Amino acid sequence: MKFVKVFFFGLVGFLFLSTSKVSFVEQYLERDMDFLLEFYKERHQNPEISLQEKNTSAALANELEKLGFEVTRDFGGHGVVGILKNGNGPTVLYRTDMDALPMYEKTGLGYASEKTIDFRGSTSGTMHSCGHDIHMTTWLGVAKAMSQNKKGWKGTLMLIGQPAEEIGAGARLMLNAGLYEKFGVPDHGIGLHCSPTLKAGKVAVSDGYSMANAEMIEIEVYGQGAHGASPHMSVDPVVIASMIVMDLQTIASRNVKPVDDVVVTVGAIQGGTVGNIIPDQVSMKLTVRTFKEEVRQLVHKRIKEICNGVAMGAGLPEDKWPTVTIPEKFTLANYNDPVLVSRVKNTISGKIGTENVEEAEPQMVGEDFSLYGHTKEDVPTVLFWLGTVTQEKIDKNDLPGLHSPFYYPDPEKTIETGVMVTSATLLDLFNKKK
Repeated sequence: MKFVKVFFFGLVGFLFLSTSKVSFVEQYLERDMDFLLEFYKERHQNPEISLQEKNTSAALANELEKLGFEVTRDFGGHGVVGILKNGNGPTVLYRTDMDALPMYEKTGLGYASEKTIDFRGSTSGTMHSCGHDIHMTTWLGVAKAMSQNKKGWKGTLMLIGQPAEEIGAGARLMLNAGLYEKFGVPDHGIGLHCSPTLKAGKVAVSDGYSMANAEMIEIEVYGQGAHGASPHMSVDPVVIASMIVMDLQTIASRNVKPVDDVVVTVGAIQGGTVGNIIPDQVSMKLTVRTFKEEVRQLVHKRIKEICNGVAMGAGLPEDKWPTVTIPEKFTLANYNDPVLVSRVKNTISGKIGTENVEEAEPQMVGEDFSLYGHTKEDVPTVLFWLGTVTQEKIDKNDLPGLHSPFYYPDPEKTIETGVMVTSATLLDLFNKKK
């Protein structure tokens, strides 16, 4: 009888392993989904903005330590590095970001964030309106699933909990702190990002460039102040700034080839105090998005030329022409390695069906995940989109974008899909030959 039991359970185990490499993930999700949902809601209710992710970082590190990872805390700011060595094989990096945004939440959810902070001298709400709470929960679910199925893969899993993605600083902070020098250069790097328009249960992947170079540029416009009732005695910097804003729009329409992508957005103008005083200075803040380096340089050139030209036309001497500040460091365009994209798409299609894997169009948003591949080691990386919204919201066209105070995902289906497809991708990368 004992022999029969041993044989029976051995046969079941054999069939389990031979029918599906990732069936352990479904079993794990069925068992631990309640835990993941509670973890998600805890993170959603307690967001921390860029460079302040102390408690968030500790929560992730604590969970990894329970799973047997070698954990390094506060790496490159509040970054977390978790290493799980499991024999000889490739090293695969899987990143989550951790930071939230300084804004009030307006979703009306029962677990909505009500946390406020002092932000640049005024009170602000805090909110995970970019899906980083989903990213972290999926990341943790994958960590738990992979650590509980070490017989199914060989290699080193490198989990990165990254701070300060929203300000484009976190990846550089961790790399500059010696991420690859201390923990080794990965053979592959993967990540995911919530999509506010894609149905939960689906995934979308771009081949090649998926997100743009993202730069923040500042312009100081100078003039000559005067009484608001005596504009003839002024050189009005408000008018100069307004003309610059309009002329900047011609960069995309008249200077850049129609087949090339570019965005020049003036997101902030600040100047003056009251209506009857013409100020002597106005500050402008821009974001510029491009893919090609030659286009990026052309945009810089035209911004300076436009600013100088408008100021000269207003009669200002050269020493009062606008100051254009272009930071040396910026968020590089995210490039999905085509060979790795093909592998990832095949694996994910086999897991959730070809009908649930879509081709994603390149977008002009930015993501510093790109930096993990843009190193001297040239690591192939892929960042894919994870669907988060219900069919009902799609049918109603109720689709608030990322960074909206009204955005929220369908958590259970989103987390389930994220854990399943990411675990499947990792298994493929660990078990297939290069």
